[in-house]
Amino acid sequence: MNAPDIKPLDFSSVDYDEAIDRARGLIPFLRQHADANDKATKLVPEVVRALHENGLFRYIQPKIWGGMELDFVSYFDIPEMLGRGDAATGWVVANLASHHRGLCLWPLKTQEEIWGNDPDTLIASGIAYAQGSATLVEGGIELTGKWGFSSGVDHSEWEQLACVVKDAEGKPIDWRMCQVPQSQFTVINDWQTLGMRGTGSRTVTCQKIFVPDYRALSMHIANPKHEFPGLKLHSNSMFKIPTASLGGHCIAGAMTGNAQAALELTTEMVKLRSTNYTGAKMRDFQTVQLRIGMAGAKIDAVRTWLRNDCLEAHNLYRIGGKLTIEAKLRYKRNCAMGMKLLVEAVDTLFEMSGAMGIYDNSPLQRIYRDQHAAAGHFSFSTDAQLTPWAQVQLGGEFKSPTL
Repeated sequence: MNAPDIKPLDFSSVDYDEAIDRARGLIPFLRQHADANDKATKLVPEVVRALHENGLFRYIQPKIWGGMELDFVSYFDIPEMLGRGDAATGWVVANLASHHRGLCLWPLKTQEEIWGNDPDTLIASGIAYAQGSATLVEGGIELTGKWGFSSGVDHSEWEQLACVVKDAEGKPIDWRMCQVPQSQFTVINDWQTLGMRGTGSRTVTCQKIFVPDYRALSMHIANPKHEFPGLKLHSNSMFKIPTASLGGHCIAGAMTGNAQAALELTTEMVKLRSTNYTGAKMRDFQTVQLRIGMAGAKIDAVRTWLRNDCLEAHNLYRIGGKLTIEAKLRYKRNCAMGMKLLVEAVDTLFEMSGAMGIYDNSPLQRIYRDQHAAAGHFSFSTDAQLTPWAQVQLGGEFKSPTL
């Protein structure tokens, strides 16, 4: 494979510290536009433009495509910083940037088709394999499906759609992820939700479309002969870390930032506010101090916990290792439990806002809604994500074709 010659919109010289500074610098701007995103049910053009100009969609895109190709800890850190400004923005960047990293697994031909003319091109997704069904045809597959929760689809020219490939008798024979251009899928405007409205996580659908083999990548990693062709070009160990194991950590980053914003706004409010009925200063109430202290500790704990998962996984792949099934399930466990702690932190902070917090113009109201809406994501289900790790820990067996 020969590396492509890519010149426009080059962020390959941007290092981790500068990327974090760019994300941090956008926090006031994102807070200013968070309500507009919420009302538009997608990121408004000003926000999308700022993200493109700062290269923050491309922080884990390969350098040969003009991306930053930062270390894997940034998978959590960049969305976390953006989430302090607006959870929806952090969430969309987490998703679309993750697909930039994921595209590295595809053959170079696929990467050239998507990024050849514009490496800023964005890819949304429908990642639930069961929502797509495909059959083998000459040169590829025929794909049909309906995928929910395609975050950032309004800003994306491609979709990464999962499917189960079945034989003539309906038996699963492969699990594939397909790159599908905008002309072949339909977006359903069904994103009317309690929270996370700015993510525009709409449903997409397609009916009997042809996807050539080079764009329909097998994710059946349980097959001993499985390999990702793109890794012959992209040798950075960061690209080898399995998204199926740590995929929730990037969106958890956005929600850690959201909880941090709740802490900062509440602390600011407490410093300035006396109660309307007694005139007493809120900061002198020990119960208020306890709530602030408990929330801050939970948020810091989750940040440290999930960052450590990213660092640990990357260090393992740097030395040529691979994750065990126990480690994969432990990371998924940590992600779900982390979100539970973040929801608890936001809840206790929101309670302190009192009657003032229920107004639509209160940032804490949106932050509260966003935290609870995001917690419904499958990656954050303690019912689904804690028990598999415990099963293995207790001597049981857990099998998955794609984990």
